[in-house]
Amino acid sequence: MVSFLLTLKRLIGGIFRAFRSKNFQALFVLALIFLISGTIFYVREEGLAIVDALYFCVMTLSTVGHPDFVPTTSLGKVFTMVYVLAGTGIFLGLMLHIAYAIFKEKRREEDGDSNGKKTGKRKKQIE
Repeated sequence: MVSFLLTLKRLIGGIFRAFRSKNFQALFVLALIFLISGTIFYVREEGLAIVDALYFCVMTLSTVGHPDFVPTTSLGKVFTMVYVLAGTGIFLGLMLHIAYAIFKEKRREEDGDSNGKKTGKRKKQIE
């Protein structure tokens, strides 16, 4: 449990540090727009409940998939194909920015002590 909490703390910290990047902010807004538009589409076209539609959108964009739901209409199938191709790149871009922020902070911790002074462990920091 302690390991999970430490990992969660590092993830949340990485998300906050990633928000400093304008590219991350743009990807975040695009991801929100994708999730909202996908949710609205699946509620109206496929008749899903709002939570089920949002869950399907998140599972689809994260490439996990949803084993119990398959779009039934032709429009739903075409929308899902386009949604997956466009949205997966946006979602993966978000994950890359968060991972970069986490590893950048870890490198910063290794390079200096808690006061921000260099300890000499590394001579050059990769940005």
